[in-house]
Amino acid sequence: MQDAKDFQVVIDDTTLRDGEQTAGVVFSMDEKIRIARLLDEIGVGEIECGIPAMGKEEQQSVRALVDLGLDARLITWNRAVKDDIQASIDSGIRAVDISLSVSDIHIANKLRKTRSWVKEQLKVALGFAKEHGLYVSVGAEDASRADLDFLVVLMESARSLGADRFRFCDTLGVLDPFSMFEKVRYLANRVPLDIEVHTHNDLGMATANAIAGVRAGAKFVNTTVNGLGERAGNAALEEVVMALRHACGVELGLDTGRFVELSKLVGQASCRPVPEWKAVVGEKVFSHESGLHADGVLKYSANYEGYDPAEVGLIRYLVIGKHSGRHGLCERLRALQIELAPQEAESFLAAVRSAAQFRKGSLSDLDLLNLYADYRQVA
Repeated sequence: MQDAKDFQVVIDDTTLRDGEQTAGVVFSMDEKIRIARLLDEIGVGEIECGIPAMGKEEQQSVRALVDLGLDARLITWNRAVKDDIQASIDSGIRAVDISLSVSDIHIANKLRKTRSWVKEQLKVALGFAKEHGLYVSVGAEDASRADLDFLVVLMESARSLGADRFRFCDTLGVLDPFSMFEKVRYLANRVPLDIEVHTHNDLGMATANAIAGVRAGAKFVNTTVNGLGERAGNAALEEVVMALRHACGVELGLDTGRFVELSKLVGQASCRPVPEWKAVVGEKVFSHESGLHADGVLKYSANYEGYDPAEVGLIRYLVIGKHSGRHGLCERLRALQIELAPQEAESFLAAVRSAAQFRKGSLSDLDLLNLYADYRQVA
């Protein structure tokens, strides 16, 4: 396994392509521009921005993104056919992903062709793309269920024809991180061609699989904001970046302090509100109610927070409820300009817990103020 210092990882965010393929999601032109600009400002290296072969409207959309003059490289998704690639060229694109099915399941039951046909199709499409001076990622659909030695053959052919990288797709999200690591490592050790990993979340392992792929030697990783994507979605940009930083010691240099801003933008544009408990960017993921945890985080934040909430644009929040302790309660009350003596705090805490049990939930600031007013009258 590579040392953290040896990692050089490029994020290829596909929110505007695979993210928009989420069932029922459609981005307006204005939303696409705002999302692309913010991804670029944050420092994402590559943006997969659409499928020009869909038609004139999509081509105009891609052209508008090209005309923004972003620092990020724009890349489009294409079937491995000349017409698709030409549509991308006509949209002003200089980098393409050319996708073709590579598993025997897909070759037999989707394409209804043979392995030989796939190899020839790759040769024709890749040759056409390189003739036009394009940067090319060869997208291997359903690679996670494909024969590894056949993938080696395809990678060797792709490399000889000038491909710039090879996209290993866990199209159905069926791998676990250990299998992902082994498969990507197998390929990386046999063909000197950059590997990209594209993971889906059908079994809840998209982020873990993306990290495993990077650990195995992949230099590019597909993400989407909030984990949008087909079925259960893709690896979430915010999760992959923060996992690389804090679990792997790999710093990508992105402005992660704007992750919440980006998450909210995509959540609104996709009509998929971000759950409060969403990993990394959920508004309440740095909330603490348990007395033990609240006390610990107030004494030293690293006791119960793996990183500073400000790293992603969030703040800490102390929830007052059934499991609250005296220290957390006093801290919240201080913010409301109320100071309690230790004995008074213990007595009021009992009232707080009782009220939370009755309400089956936490207490708002107004609830606390009203409860404290009642408590003082009785006291």
